[in-house]
Amino acid sequence: MNLLNTRLVMVAMILSLTFLLAGCGSNKPTSTSRFDVEVDLVAELNKAAQTLLSRTAGLNHSQPVITASFVSVDNMQSSSTFGRQSSEIFATAISQAGVPVKEVKLRDSLFIQENTGELMLSRELRHLSTNHSAQAVAVGTYAVGGTHLYINVRIVRSSDSVILGSHNFSLPINRDIQRMLPR
Repeated sequence: MNLLNTRLVMVAMILSLTFLLAGCGSNKPTSTSRFDVEVDLVAELNKAAQTLLSRTAGLNHSQPVITASFVSVDNMQSSSTFGRQSSEIFATAISQAGVPVKEVKLRDSLFIQENTGELMLSRELRHLSTNHSAQAVAVGTYAVGGTHLYINVRIVRSSDSVILGSHNFSLPINRDIQRMLPR
């Protein structure tokens, strides 16, 4: 009887310890989705704009620049929420760096379509310098990869289409960025 009681006490202790340890576990999933990655889009794009400006030679800080909506490399004729918002963030960063940025949303020198944004047509670059006194245009493209968005931005002189500066970077695609991309 003594041996039986000892075994029952041991089994009870093991079961109690098992339940106790199970209660210490977490209900959180052990792996996180790639869409749960935290990305401060404004901060990342501001940093990219600063890098672009630091790599741009020949930019006159007293003459205006125009920003065009970023477009997908797979469809240069349309943009997205991401492309339009990226252009807005770059315009703000360029302006805050002391370079005047000309607002052109209401102008007809850019190809503007509803839900598309301002798309810079290459044949229009030369006309910008005379029509709007813009020395350059900030343009961008993006490509959607499996887990990242690959972005290229350039500042292009409007008089002769020469690239004054460029910068490439990537961002992990999280839920926010995914929702801003074309479906």
